[in-house]
This record gives sequence, structure tokens and C-alpha cells, in this order.
Amino acid sequence: MKIISGALVLAVSITMLACATPPSEFGVYRQSDGTVGVHAPKSAIDTEAQAAAAEECKKLGKRSATIVETRKTVNDRFPMTYIFVCNTY
Repeated sequence: MKIISGALVLAVSITMLACATPPSEFGVYRQSDGTVGVHAPKSAIDTEAQAAAAEECKKLGKRSATIVETRKTVNDRFPMTYIFVCNTY
């Protein structure tokens, strides 16, 4: 009986791990001045970065995100950083 319950726990654990949501490809963060930064991967386009920022702005109770600044970084995984300001309109 212990073998069956152990195998059942193992099977449930593996199933839950396999069904987990993969981590986002974007690094989204809030800055102290109220803006939202997005580290974008190589394959990303501007509109995808804006969608990620708009989602973060919605968490803050704002409706949309407007791009303020674009910077290149030395990071190979996230070569571009976008800065957005959240808007209430």
C-alpha cells in the first residue's frame, strides 16, 4: 500500500510540474519614479513590450502605457530596455 501511495504522490507531483505556466520572457519591473521598465528578449518587438507594460500598469489601476525611453543594454538575454509611463486615460 505504501508503494502505491508513494507512486500516486509522485505521479501527481510530476503532472503538476508539467502543467505549470512557463515564466514570462519579459522582465517587467516598477521604478521608484512611477514608471514601468521592461527588459525585452531579442525576438520581441515594441508592441509586445508595450503589452507587457500595459499589463503591469493595469495592476497599478492605470489603463494604458506610453513609451518614454528605449535603451540598448549589454545583456545578451535582454538586449533592449523600454521605459513606460502609466496613464489613466
